[in-house]
Amino acid sequence: MIHETLDIQTEPLLTPEAVYGKHKKICDVCVVTFSYKVIEWALQHLECEQAAEIKCCNGNHPIYLTEWKGKKVAFYMTLVSAPGAAACLEEAHCLTGCRDYVLFGSCGTLNSQLTDGKMIIPTWAYRDEGLSYHYIAASEYIEMKGWKKVAAFLEGKKVPNVTGRTWTTDAVYRETSGKAEKLREDGCIAVEMELAGMQAVCEYYGFALKAFLFASDCLGTEEWHNELLGSEREWDIQVKCFLLALDLALLHD
Repeated sequence: MIHETLDIQTEPLLTPEAVYGKHKKICDVCVVTFSYKVIEWALQHLECEQAAEIKCCNGNHPIYLTEWKGKKVAFYMTLVSAPGAAACLEEAHCLTGCRDYVLFGSCGTLNSQLTDGKMIIPTWAYRDEGLSYHYIAASEYIEMKGWKKVAAFLEGKKVPNVTGRTWTTDAVYRETSGKAEKLREDGCIAVEMELAGMQAVCEYYGFALKAFLFASDCLGTEEWHNELLGSEREWDIQVKCFLLALDLALLHD
């Protein structure tokens, strides 16, 4: 069983350094987005330089470096899903030396009454994916250890927010009503595809991860509702989140 096959005693057969070689550290902190619109906005409005590139047969993902309020910050667009986002994170560390990551993105809400108009701060992530079990011992949930810092930051910015558990799943088209209800009863307020995996990777390597989300669609008690997904308003929110993430990056561990 996958939950019983964790091996942290022997060395991995493949590492990012074997692919990219060793690189010098270029900054301390990196902002991670899922939105190509954010990258387009940043390249148009910020002074940026391409510092490295995450290579992929689906298309390469540049890592950019900018100076934000006097501090150097890296940023890149990651792949969707826990395996994709985790691989990008490991490769970004190899290429930049960053050990502190700020992640933001959209998610599906499981309780729109709680999340409407608010940033969502994940506290624990339900491990309904496979990647995290290759990095840390099996458990139902993993704590998002930076959540209190994110909460304090958003409170200081007077940004409406709500804290709660999230459901990390591999299977976007197998989010059944029964499972959603079970996890809703267990305190999950949102569903996403990356957090449990990325937190497990960060925990394994001793990296810091701070994450916040906003709801772009809703998994209601009986059916799915499209609230913002793909709309111009969603892109506006993504850019606002990017600016918040840059400020949050200034508070790196």
